[in-house]
Amino acid sequence: MPEPHQPERAIAATGAGGAMDLAASEATSLEKPQQPGKGPDGTGPAAPARSLWSDAWRDLRHNPVFLVSGLIIVFLVVISLWPSLIATGNPLACDLANAQKGSAPGHPFGFNEQGCDVYTRVVYGARVSVTVGVCATLGVALLGSVLGGLAGFFGGVWDAILSRVTDVFFAIPVVLGGLVLLSVVTSSTVWPVVGFMVLLGWPQISRIARGSVITAKQNDYVQAARALGASNSRMLLRHIAPNAVAPVIVVATIALGTFIALEATLSYLGVGLKPPTVSWGIDISAASVYIRNAPHMLLWPAGALAVTVLAFIMLGDAVRDALDPKLR
Repeated sequence: MPEPHQPERAIAATGAGGAMDLAASEATSLEKPQQPGKGPDGTGPAAPARSLWSDAWRDLRHNPVFLVSGLIIVFLVVISLWPSLIATGNPLACDLANAQKGSAPGHPFGFNEQGCDVYTRVVYGARVSVTVGVCATLGVALLGSVLGGLAGFFGGVWDAILSRVTDVFFAIPVVLGGLVLLSVVTSSTVWPVVGFMVLLGWPQISRIARGSVITAKQNDYVQAARALGASNSRMLLRHIAPNAVAPVIVVATIALGTFIALEATLSYLGVGLKPPTVSWGIDISAASVYIRNAPHMLLWPAGALAVTVLAFIMLGDAVRDALDPKLR
């Protein structure tokens, strides 16, 4: 007599690491294959993988410090490119009859010691400050990143030489160096000041870039690329640089505000920008003598300088918090 049909049995794993004997149909029903584009439970779309930059941008968009500082910086950039949007006068048009006078209709900030409109000079002074800060930051970031990145990647004698050179530059006081180097410059353009800042500012970025590259080149994906025969240039540009640039961006953003303050300091001391260039530092230097009789001449350019430097420092702090994985 033939034996009755027995259903196929399957072994299904249990959550405790054991197994239980189930019919094939039952085992099949327990397995829920993940559908393409669905999450692990099959009920919703799979979450796309996010990179460090996408996570950082998401955090920045919800950070009020970043939003406020970003709006201030955007406003400064706009008036630097098109100052006539909010100031229709000429910053070099002066009338000695109005010297040191306070606010008047059409002149809300009053007049300086030569009868020039303080409001117009404050607006046009933003162009010089932003230009110096941006150009100096780009130069410092480019030079420091290249030198520090190459020294950290290749190491050896080049790394030792760069370390000793940066020690020498760190030993030079920035303001004293500016007094010595810029005192012989007669040009009234911004480029001597920018060149000086790049000359003395690159060592800090260089050390940051060197440390980031040394850390990045020890990762497994770099070692795998090296084992597969990738060239040094490919490893630097494709694998190491994108993962080592975040600290450089943070330091450069904060340094931008520092460079704007340094330009004003050098102009105040008489070795930075020179008239007829319109600069907050020049106006602060000229107004310091009249602070008792006409304090408005000093307060407005000094206030604009303080707000600008604070905005860039706040932006740098927000970017640092967003790009630092340890703070997540």
